Amino acid sequence: MDERLEKALEFSNYMVTLNNQKRALKEKFYNECVFYDNGGTFTITKEMITFVKVLVDKGNKDAVLIDDNDLPIMIDNLEKFYEELVTSYFEASNAYYTEYQKLKTKRSVEALTK
Repeated sequence: MDERLEKALEFSNYMVTLNNQKRALKEKFYNECVFYDNGGTFTITKEMITFVKVLVDKGNKDAVLIDDNDLPIMIDNLEKFYEELVTSYFEASNAYYTEYQKLKTKRSVEALTK
């Protein structure tokens, strides 16, 4: 096989593998951003964090939030709920960052799949 063609094929395989690994990391991050409280399922987003923070700042102690399944869920302690949201989000994003940094340094298909 022509050397240029071989290198092109090798690079193509590397890029496919890299993109698959990146997609897997992103999916893992999104899965770790699911938060369960009082029978409800909430996806942690920056918007959710901001909304709950506004409720806390306005002095609300409790509130009804609509979860991912469109169910009304009573949150009895908004401040605790907010702290748990923020903690979960930053744990997930820090893990995502750490794994992504490791991924960036790998320069072969073999290294990516280990």
